[in-house]
Amino acid sequence: MTGIQHISTSRRIKDKFVQGLVYLAFALAVVPLVSVLWLVISNGLARFDLDFLTHSMRGIGARDANGGAYHAIIGTLEQVLLASLISVPIGLFTAIYLVEYGRGGRLSRSISFFVDVMTGVPSVVAGLFVFAFWILFLGFEFSGWAGALALSILMMPTVVRSAEEMLRLVPGDLREASYALGVAKWRTIVKVVLPTAFTGIVTGVMLAVARVAGETAPLLMTVFFTNSINNDPFTGPQMGLPLFVFDQAGRPNDTAVDRAWAGALTLILIVMLLNLVARLIAWWRAPARGR
Repeated sequence: MTGIQHISTSRRIKDKFVQGLVYLAFALAVVPLVSVLWLVISNGLARFDLDFLTHSMRGIGARDANGGAYHAIIGTLEQVLLASLISVPIGLFTAIYLVEYGRGGRLSRSISFFVDVMTGVPSVVAGLFVFAFWILFLGFEFSGWAGALALSILMMPTVVRSAEEMLRLVPGDLREASYALGVAKWRTIVKVVLPTAFTGIVTGVMLAVARVAGETAPLLMTVFFTNSINNDPFTGPQMGLPLFVFDQAGRPNDTAVDRAWAGALTLILIVMLLNLVARLIAWWRAPARGR
């Protein structure tokens, strides 16, 4: 009996020790995040106002205290939207093929290899590729569309991998039950598999969006700089919030630095708002809702 109590006590001590390590790891991960958020919020609130959100930098002098990031907000929203329209369908169809059709095939192994390679591609390389092919070789101009092409290259592997993992988590029994009722495979994927994995797929898409929303290097070579509002992403240079922060932070005066902090705060709020909307959509379309 004493031996059993000793083993039980030893297990409890080990459990508490490992639990303490988990809490410590969580604290180490949260502290930098909280400190960054606090730094951005405390410095960004000084210029985060309606004037900042509704005005551009056109006609604003180097030391003028006014001006805003409206042109950059429009550019970021359009570029990220276009990149999502390109990468999400391609990434989702690729994941469906890898999970449902190409298991163990030579083509699926090749696709998985190239997706892994794309996952490790630096963002500046994606920008250089679009710059060399789209702007130099094909002769198109700097534009928000060129920036969206570069961002889509970075988004695609994240969408593929996240969607692939979510599709693999769908129980095979659901597929077999659908096949037993005589439902075609494509219809089973559309009506059973995708709705079941929908919440996880949306989360993966938002991770991809959050990754590319703050990228600066690809935009430097594809979008270029402008202080004016450009609502057409297919024509002419178009500013983005990462470029706006980069540009303002590099200017040698406090007013520009304040605008850079406010731009960083705006970018964080946009990403948080998009994540909130995605969570609401995922909750609304979840198969288990209302049970």
